[in-house]
Amino acid sequence: MKQLLIALVFLTTAFNYAQDTGSIVGKLIDKEYNNEPLAFANILIKGTTNGTTSDMDGLYSFNNLEPGEYTLIYSFVGYETQQVPLTVISGKVTEANIVMGASAAALDEIVITTTSRKDSEVALLLDQREAVEIKESIGSIELAKLGVSDAATATTKISGVSSSEASGDVYVRGLGDRYLYTTLNGMTIPSDNVDKKNIDLALFPTRIVQSISISKNFAPENSADQSSGSININSRSLVGNNEIKLGLQSGFNTNAIGQSKFKRTANRDDISFGFYSSNLSTKDAITEQSWDTESTSLPIDYRYTLTAGTKIGDNFKILFNGSQSSKFEYNEGTFQQFNRNLEDVKYTDATNYINTISTTGLVDMAYKINDDHDLRAVSLFVNKMTDQVFEAGRNREGFVFEEVNDEDAYSQYVKDQNTKQTRLWVNQIMGDHQLGTKNHITWGLGYNRMDADEPNRIRNEVNIKKPTDTESESIELANQGGTQQRKSAQEIEDSELNARIKDELKIFEKENESTLMVAFGANYRYKTRDFQSTVYGVDEVGAPGQVVPPSLDELGAVFTQDNFDSGVLSLTESLPDSYNGELNSASGFFSANYAVNKFNFNLGARYQKDEIIVDYNVGNAPGGREGSVTKEYSNIYPVFNVKYALNEKNNFRIAASKTITLPEFKEIAPFGYVSPTNQVVVGNIDLEASDVYNFDVKWELFPSNKELISATGFYKHIKNPINKTLDRGSSGYFTFENTSDKAEVFGLELEANMDIIASTDDNGYNLDFGFNFTKMWHNQDLKTIYNQDGSIANTYTYNGKDEIGLEGASDYIVNASLNFSTNWERTFNANISGNYASDKIYALGSAPDSQTVTSTLYNNEIIEKGFAVLNATLSQELSDNININFKALNILNPNIKRTQDVYTSSTGVESTQVTRSYKNGTTISLGININF
Repeated sequence: MKQLLIALVFLTTAFNYAQDTGSIVGKLIDKEYNNEPLAFANILIKGTTNGTTSDMDGLYSFNNLEPGEYTLIYSFVGYETQQVPLTVISGKVTEANIVMGASAAALDEIVITTTSRKDSEVALLLDQREAVEIKESIGSIELAKLGVSDAATATTKISGVSSSEASGDVYVRGLGDRYLYTTLNGMTIPSDNVDKKNIDLALFPTRIVQSISISKNFAPENSADQSSGSININSRSLVGNNEIKLGLQSGFNTNAIGQSKFKRTANRDDISFGFYSSNLSTKDAITEQSWDTESTSLPIDYRYTLTAGTKIGDNFKILFNGSQSSKFEYNEGTFQQFNRNLEDVKYTDATNYINTISTTGLVDMAYKINDDHDLRAVSLFVNKMTDQVFEAGRNREGFVFEEVNDEDAYSQYVKDQNTKQTRLWVNQIMGDHQLGTKNHITWGLGYNRMDADEPNRIRNEVNIKKPTDTESESIELANQGGTQQRKSAQEIEDSELNARIKDELKIFEKENESTLMVAFGANYRYKTRDFQSTVYGVDEVGAPGQVVPPSLDELGAVFTQDNFDSGVLSLTESLPDSYNGELNSASGFFSANYAVNKFNFNLGARYQKDEIIVDYNVGNAPGGREGSVTKEYSNIYPVFNVKYALNEKNNFRIAASKTITLPEFKEIAPFGYVSPTNQVVVGNIDLEASDVYNFDVKWELFPSNKELISATGFYKHIKNPINKTLDRGSSGYFTFENTSDKAEVFGLELEANMDIIASTDDNGYNLDFGFNFTKMWHNQDLKTIYNQDGSIANTYTYNGKDEIGLEGASDYIVNASLNFSTNWERTFNANISGNYASDKIYALGSAPDSQTVTSTLYNNEIIEKGFAVLNATLSQELSDNININFKALNILNPNIKRTQDVYTSSTGVESTQVTRSYKNGTTISLGININF
């Protein structure tokens, strides 16, 4: 609890929110013709010459209005002229829907609402229509309607985006983690996982999210380390003058609730309120802490949230959002691993018990110096604690090649207990300054800190001797390698400083003719990582079978101080594995935007210099335990965008750019991370960056202010693509390689967000449908490297395959949602949404070391099979201040499966084997939200 208080105090060091201009949007309705849209009516801001007309759908808008009071005059020949007073609020959209008729409309026929600019579905669509670059956004209002609980799920509601239920990765246009770039309020944030480039977006509950945007083509002001796109999360700010909200939710996972004794790790007693703390060292835990799991009888999910904010004086705003959630997950299925077509590991009862507790605190402070100068500061704290128990082989069918040579006599059992704690601090200070009418400067400074630890991982591997006519079943400690019984600790500490500045200059603006804007600025990022892993292994001295645990649930009975003192057991303390990483990235950029008639031309370039240094001290590293590797990249990254507005409803866009994909620390450092299933992933010191050339063509149609139809074609040419692959030879581990000289991706995206029924009647209802579809064609030529004498030095071809698709890329991605809402006094909302991503390559295959056995001792690629996800949510207002909601997630509960084609020498044919399969279960919850 002390740590939580310290974190909350730390959060209060931040301040401020950058204000914005406001907008007025709305729709005119013809009372004389069955409430049809009224086109070509005149709308004028009283006392100005600023006016517009309604379009064919009765829609109109005024953008970039200074905050204040306005009166709009609505007129149409033969109809009563109306004057409506409106308030424009900085950073928000005022929506005024007006009923026009031959006589004055009643007051209750004028509907005026004000929403946060970044929340409004209408405003986000208007922003997308007017933007130069290709981007798509989704706001918190839409996310609430969809019942989305976190940012990772939110991104899948955007066309061309999918999330792997198996890995948790977000894929944009079929390209995964390493091709993405994630920012918070436009500034970089660290990953919470040594295996990932981007932070787990599930750490961002949608209650702290104002909107999420995905830019699918490169902008010079952003890092060039993106190839499929960049994801930006805009955090919440205070809405209005005061805000107090309380949210409570409870539910269960259908898989987890069925476990009467849900297993927890032996670390459970060291976890309080989702925070891990122990005074016992990992080494002392060998004899002073249990090796056996504990359990929970009622695995119920919960979430509670408090939001509170106020405006102090005329210029200062503050908002706090704090929350904590706990969820339980259970899955059981098959795990197999093949090495050179030989079965290496097989479990038919691989089970996972997972409890995740996430604690989040956000402080947003704003100070408006004057109408031209604003400051904002954001401080975000996230603590994610995951307690996981993996076990397999309890059914006496487990097989591990290195331990069990006689399956008739022995089977193997494994139990892996791991507590992972991630603590993330993000601190940002930002400024927004309008200097005169033509100069706009924005800047930001950030400091991030991330600690991702596995403080006490516990692993047991035992051989179960099967009963015979003369002997009963017995348990023996596995002993091939000396660390099958072990406790280990892993620590990751990331620190990062980042800064940005951008100056936008309006060179000239000729009314109704042309405009020229230029922008220039700089970015800087300095990131360090300290990584260390220490293992303490226990080995049986002498012949196996001298210490016999009573049962699989009482393995800890033999790990006593007496057995160490008597010399029956010995402690092995290996040298710690460690590496230190350093990233220096400095850049400057320039862009010019010229608008003339219906055209908008944007040309820019970014000069970026990246230096990556990794110093390592790792066992089994190539060339020796200690080493250092440096990667330097210095390039100019050009970008070109053209937008042609055919009319008010149609846009045509072309975009071209060059970007880079940098290798990550973990992809370079030669440390081998062992998963609970005993799969090993090792970095590659010879890995190099990929250069990517991007080209997009997009057509957009906006039938109304809430509707969109679009089609996009895209092409990517990737030089030296990076792929996760099975290591060549007999090691049986995964690594990262530049498997090809080039890869190509062609894609087509289709999107439609349409109103099926749109009612203005107080007793009416609305029905809208969202759909997006992506089809991709992707291929890479697997390369072979030759020695000077013509012999093969290395090859990435295997099983006669010299070309293959890209790792992580699905041929088809489909997202769809159906939304129903009412106009009743107490609004009711219902949504059903689904996602499907087809098969993708989980890891590429590999060839054997010897070219004389290429036809038999190879590894085929591992495929993650496609599956569909279906979610539903219902919400009902009970009063002006109380709302209840019901959610059912992963309703179809699909079987998540990976497969691999394996060659059997006895038959001479390949057969498809399931290497991993499980179901995650359906999550059902009921919540209540109260506004005070």
